[in-house]
Amino acid sequence: MTDARGDVAFVLSGGGSLGAIQVGMLQALYERDIAPDLIAAASAGALNGAFLASRPATPGTANLLAEVWSGLKTDDVFPFNPLTALLGALGCRDHLVSSDKLRELIEEWIDFDDIGDARIPLHVIATGLLIGAELRLSSGPVNSAVLASAALPGVFPPVRREGRVLVDGGVTNNTPLSHAVALGASRIYVLPTGYACVLEKPPRGALGVALQSLNVLIQQRLVLDIERVPESVELVVLPPLCPLDVVPIDLSRGEELIRRSREQSREFLDTLPDEQHVVPDIMRRAEHQHAVR
Repeated sequence: MTDARGDVAFVLSGGGSLGAIQVGMLQALYERDIAPDLIAAASAGALNGAFLASRPATPGTANLLAEVWSGLKTDDVFPFNPLTALLGALGCRDHLVSSDKLRELIEEWIDFDDIGDARIPLHVIATGLLIGAELRLSSGPVNSAVLASAALPGVFPPVRREGRVLVDGGVTNNTPLSHAVALGASRIYVLPTGYACVLEKPPRGALGVALQSLNVLIQQRLVLDIERVPESVELVVLPPLCPLDVVPIDLSRGEELIRRSREQSREFLDTLPDEQHVVPDIMRRAEHQHAVR
């Protein structure tokens, strides 16, 4: 087992189907021999992180992950059953969609049993539903940890693990940058899935408005967390794709998102400025304040 206090950390955020965006970033990073000593991840990022943690840090691993994402369909993760949805809506069940397909996907992607046995130290963020706090899972069964981290409240059922009731890590910390700092990383790469940037037109429909509003809430937390990173820690935040017209439950455009992200990330990494904190302008608080004036 590798020492958990590594130098280079990858922080992988949640974002449902937008997790495909991280794959293009990973391809660009691995092509440049940039590899993690530890991974902190939440939600969809936990699925990607566990895949990486069970395999060598090579371009081949990133390319394999790209093949998997490109082949996914919405029903592979979000199988809609009218009866299950109705029972959930009536309060007879605690979810709208079964997590069986997601569980099968996790079992297929991950080839180790305990988080502590990962090739690359892995730290998965979940939310304690009853205590209302974020939890860092660094040991114990990996499948239940990743399933809990991706258990979107109301959509998937909560996961009962070691006496706790757990839901999506993105509820409390969608981009666990603070955990990477606490784990002693000296250089951190943040791989965001999406960003609540200035849109050209309002979102369509109730779901679009709700998702964009949630995105704003999540990303404001990230902006503040970026500001709190000590100057002694090197920080590189890869630029998100912006704007995005893909909702986080649409898995039909994975190949497109991977390609766009890979091209953008290659250009970004090849022109990194010599600064301690490299953060895209849109992800700075001053830029957000300017955008609403």
